[in-house]
Amino acid sequence: MTVHFIGAGPGAADLITLRGRDLIAACSVCLYAGSLVPEEILAHCPKGANLVNTAPMDLDAIVAECQAANAAGRDVARLHSGDLSIWSAMGEQIRALRAANIPISVTPGVPSFAAAAAALETELTLPGLAQSVILTRTPGRASSMPAGETLSNFAATGATLAIHLSVGNLDNIVADLTPAYGHDCSVAVVYRASWPDQQVIRTNLAHLKADVSKNITRTALILVGPALAGEGFNESCLYASEYDRRYRPQTAESPWSGWRHGDD
Repeated sequence: MTVHFIGAGPGAADLITLRGRDLIAACSVCLYAGSLVPEEILAHCPKGANLVNTAPMDLDAIVAECQAANAAGRDVARLHSGDLSIWSAMGEQIRALRAANIPISVTPGVPSFAAAAAALETELTLPGLAQSVILTRTPGRASSMPAGETLSNFAATGATLAIHLSVGNLDNIVADLTPAYGHDCSVAVVYRASWPDQQVIRTNLAHLKADVSKNITRTALILVGPALAGEGFNESCLYASEYDRRYRPQTAESPWSGWRHGDD
């Protein structure tokens, strides 16, 4: 018996890995976050599977469901939205399951920031503008922020920021980011990325609060940084004709030329 933690993706039912889909189909118990995992994903569950919506449950109740499945020898698909590596609360569940000697596995999923970038049809790391993406959030009821992990500190790097779980904190976001990025810095807000009711708002820091509907209170990702404008960036060396690389050595003296011909 194993509890399989599975990233169910950002929303669209077909944005799930083949491994995740196949694990769901092989598990007779499925624990899922009902408000964030689409019902279409549950269609992969086998007939007669025990489906448990964990939205109203606390940690102890979730662990108890896994312990009951363990006692019955039934594999569990534990579905979380997006990818499990960030803000999934997987860590505390794994800690409790390991303490109970219950085996686990982890299968990654498509993260929401990647789905948001796809909706924008943009690359978040454009040469000369940004070569880093910082995934962060603002303080909330569920989690505080460690000292030093502030938006103003992150903004000072000039990186692209992907700000999660913070659409209700726009005043502070604007105040913290404007000194480093400037009023005209491009911002994109993607509401429910990849879902049928997805909304994309393109604006700048000066107009962010005015341009975001008051009806958007959750499940929205905020992307900020010069790369969001998609203008004024350099071409990378990757496809430049003069770029000397392993699969395209420029001369016989290239460090890659011998490798290409099978030499040590």
